[in-house]
Amino acid sequence: MATLKEVAERAGVSQSTVSRLLNDSSFSIKEETRRRVLRVCEELGYRNVFRPAIAVLDAPPSGEELQDVYFADLRKVLAECAESMELDPPASIRSIHELTERASEFDGFITVGATVFPEADLRALHAVLPHGVCIDTNPAPHLFDSVRPDLSQTMLDALDAMIATGRKRVAFLGGVGSIMGTHDYPEDIRELSFRQWATHLRLETDGLVYSSGTFTVENGYRLAEQLVSDHRGTGTMPDGLIVAADVLAVGALQALNALRVAVPDELAVVSVNNQSIARYTSPSLSSYAIDQRELARMAFSTLIDGLKHERRVRRHILLTTELVPRASFVPSAMMN
Repeated sequence: MATLKEVAERAGVSQSTVSRLLNDSSFSIKEETRRRVLRVCEELGYRNVFRPAIAVLDAPPSGEELQDVYFADLRKVLAECAESMELDPPASIRSIHELTERASEFDGFITVGATVFPEADLRALHAVLPHGVCIDTNPAPHLFDSVRPDLSQTMLDALDAMIATGRKRVAFLGGVGSIMGTHDYPEDIRELSFRQWATHLRLETDGLVYSSGTFTVENGYRLAEQLVSDHRGTGTMPDGLIVAADVLAVGALQALNALRVAVPDELAVVSVNNQSIARYTSPSLSSYAIDQRELARMAFSTLIDGLKHERRVRRHILLTTELVPRASFVPSAMMN
């Protein structure tokens, strides 16, 4: 194993410089020298682990219990992942203004939550803390890296799975969201992808997309109720339903049960997130799982890579999802 002396000699600095750089985040040193030392540590396999000071920019709770549970779970996984990677526990910061003011205390940050930050605030943060990774979304793709579930591919996978079981009319139920960057669109990325893939697959979408309001159980109930009201008895009732998130699907299943729509025989339902509540709905909810542990691991790895190596481009990493089949939708591979 390489020694501190070998690292210092290869990097052309003193041993004390290497030690302070690796163990004191407040140590002031030229950026070029810092990157050179970190590269040498990696090349030689030096194990005095680089322990950057990392902040987690943690958006406040939305007030929607199931949505907040998802982000609470993600925060817990981030803490566990930091420990397993021998990193110092990340500090929790609740506002972008606080993080900007305290930027000198940190080497980089990771964002958690669905809060949309103003562009001016993001640029101000980047000016003082340029190394950041956004989980799930990225409001500033030219400024910061991101690690996200591949929701576009998930929509295609869900449509393919529905078609494979003989579904002909597949509807979509979602909420209002935003797309990469500062552009605001009425479509969430899942709705946009659903429309695009359905068109490519020559599936009808007119009158089959119900996407408005917030990601709440109540809104899921309202949208599913509207879907049934619009189509039942008209010969246009869909036989498949893709829901953007479990929080909406819980409400949708409640409405379908109240209206006596048989799931999955009359209407198969599949969702995204695979939260623990999916096992306890009636019927239990088939849902695409997002691997939060891998999201966290890749967020830390991407941030550390950005701190160690000079990169002129931002990285946006997409992770696949995996269907966890339950009673609301049974894929063809599991059918007799």
